[in-house]
Amino acid sequence: MTTDTPTDVFEEHRPVLMGVAYRMLGRVADAEDVVQDAWLRWSAADRAEVREPRAYLVRVTTRLAIDRLRQVKARGEAYVGPWLPEPYVTDFGDTVPDTAERAVLADSVSLAVLVVLESLSPLERAVFVLREAFGYPYADIAAMLDRGEPAVRQLAGRARRHVDEGRPRYEVDPAQRRDLTERFLAAAAEGDLAGLMEMLAPDVRLIGDSGGKSQAPLRILETADNVGRFLVAVAGKGVPEMSFRFLELNGGPAVLVLSGDTPDSVFQVDVSAGRIRSVYIVRNPDKLRSLASA
Repeated sequence: MTTDTPTDVFEEHRPVLMGVAYRMLGRVADAEDVVQDAWLRWSAADRAEVREPRAYLVRVTTRLAIDRLRQVKARGEAYVGPWLPEPYVTDFGDTVPDTAERAVLADSVSLAVLVVLESLSPLERAVFVLREAFGYPYADIAAMLDRGEPAVRQLAGRARRHVDEGRPRYEVDPAQRRDLTERFLAAAAEGDLAGLMEMLAPDVRLIGDSGGKSQAPLRILETADNVGRFLVAVAGKGVPEMSFRFLELNGGPAVLVLSGDTPDSVFQVDVSAGRIRSVYIVRNPDKLRSLASA
């Protein structure tokens, strides 16, 4: 007989539920709201009828996230400039000891993947997240979504093809990525254009997300020359009381830039063949609030 309380059971599975909700929505606040709604459903449920609490909670969370995503798409909200997911602190710690599993989880929460997932339908996104990130069998996903298994397999195949076509392939060597991130930060902070050019791939892209609420490019910048010169110009303007903090965000090393105690921006890079292929900058203050205490 178990003595776990409903709260104990829910808290045990909260990291998985948050992982599902964030990958579905790309927004930390929305994911937290969905997980809170899942808690309300769980607290009111007849737990004598729940054979597998984790499966029940993942099913509830997934359906709530699908509903939230449909509402967002139905509103057709206009976003100023390029959109990036809200940065998400990922620290798998001892909860995911298997290296291969850690790599899958990190990849599925990466900025590059989440940007592509935005173009999927809510059902396609749910199937992709449950299958690719969490390894659920097709039969289990079908039960969670009240769909036939053949339909779920079709959704999974379509989503996988779309992600493969839309996402560039990057190296995931954490040590190399961290080294390039540190060197990139040093060169950018010093306005060292030559140093930046050595690290940037010729076809590098810089995606800046401000939501129109702070300064950032309103279009994607391309080529090493354009990206390098932009970064040097930004360094010349400076940030009041600037300091830096390294974090693991979205499965990889990132730099949080602070102005005093206030998050100013997040920088993250993707690497291939020893060169930086993508630079992501998040400056929308609404997406940085959760990092104030990170």
